[in-house]
Amino acid sequence: MNQRPQQRSASAPAARPAHTTPPDVARLANELTEVMSALLAVVEEETEFVRAGKIREAIQLETEKSELSRRYMLAVEHLKSMQKMLTQTDPELLATLRRHHDTFRAMLQVNLTVLATAHAVSEGIVRGVNAEVQRRNIPNTYTANGQRAAPGPRNMRPIAVSRSL
Repeated sequence: MNQRPQQRSASAPAARPAHTTPPDVARLANELTEVMSALLAVVEEETEFVRAGKIREAIQLETEKSELSRRYMLAVEHLKSMQKMLTQTDPELLATLRRHHDTFRAMLQVNLTVLATAHAVSEGIVRGVNAEVQRRNIPNTYTANGQRAAPGPRNMRPIAVSRSL
């Protein structure tokens, strides 16, 4: 009855044209390659910052990395819809894109490994600090039969960690 037309959100991919020509496919492939290269540069920079312990600088790359990731996903989805045409019109371009994407994935894996290592190290430090704080909060008392007394809940105090750097 009272229907409104649906509005497409800003993050929704644009509608694909009905007739896509080989130059459009080549343009899209170039765009994907450029986005992958730009994203790879940001990821490499982030990796170097994290390896050097410069977490604040790495965090500042988040906005640019998110925008490039969004553009990458849109380009990949659009290119997937044209894969059949690309295979028929320019198989060499498709092979080049796949090689570039394999390199891209390998570099992302290095980045993920560095980030996971940094996370594990920081978690280990926090757990170690917490264990030391808890050890100091526990009184050294013994029960009547000579066993060490278990700490009560009032002796176990949580630590607070500030996530702002």
